[in-house]
Amino acid sequence: MANLKEIRNRITSIKSTMQITSAMKMVSAAKLKKAQDAITAMRPYSSKLTELLQNLSATLDSDAGGVYSTQREVSKVLIVVVTSNRGLCGGFNSSITKTVIKTIKEKYSTVEVDLFAIGKKGGDVLSKQFNIVTSRNDIFDDLTFDNVALVAERLMELYAEGTYDKIELIYNQFKNAATQIPQVEQFLPIKPIEGVDVDAVSSEYIYEPSKLEIVEALIPKSLKTQLYKAIRDSFASEHGARMTAMHKATDNATDLRDDLLLTYNKARQAAITNEILEIVGGAEALKN
Repeated sequence: MANLKEIRNRITSIKSTMQITSAMKMVSAAKLKKAQDAITAMRPYSSKLTELLQNLSATLDSDAGGVYSTQREVSKVLIVVVTSNRGLCGGFNSSITKTVIKTIKEKYSTVEVDLFAIGKKGGDVLSKQFNIVTSRNDIFDDLTFDNVALVAERLMELYAEGTYDKIELIYNQFKNAATQIPQVEQFLPIKPIEGVDVDAVSSEYIYEPSKLEIVEALIPKSLKTQLYKAIRDSFASEHGARMTAMHKATDNATDLRDDLLLTYNKARQAAITNEILEIVGGAEALKN
């Protein structure tokens, strides 16, 4: 009977795990809906603002475009890594850390690289191999545009001061609940559109008060929006990945529970059969 007791304990433990994973799945599903609506509504605005800024910047002289458009020789790079503060979300965080390592090896093996970690999980893993200059794990506690704008302003200061010659973002782009796509996106300097027709762009807009003033006002806003969109994308991806992972975990626990129940019933049936045989055998012995 000790074996039966052990199986019962395992079944009870698995049922408790199923309750936890099922609850986590429902919580992530509720949060995913809100996060998905937010990033879906924001993407068209962010894309159009970035496109407008790149088109206008292409029509200006390199000196007139401001410090954020200046292309410098790259000797020091800052990579902003966006992951989550919590685990249990499948390969969400590991895909980003692998992308960071691959990007550094392939693109920046000959230059100095620092990391700016947004999210605890990525920072914990990557700090063993690379230099983490700043960690902002508090962003997801209150994910608002104003809080992200402060981080964007700090990144712009680091670039304007010449501390870094290039800043890139690496994050998960939300596609659907089951699919998150790692993205490597240039943040600074502002990447111009290749092959843009300057004359066509100039004739497409009427500038008031002036082209230069508009671009200088748009650049900080566009960069803040770009960073906010990246973090929002990652936030939605995290909940999608966690919901999918918990769904799979619940299904696996259900299968394991069913297998253990079958094993338990077989063992119990065998034990009862043995007891009956022993009783019958004893009765026959008494008759003889």
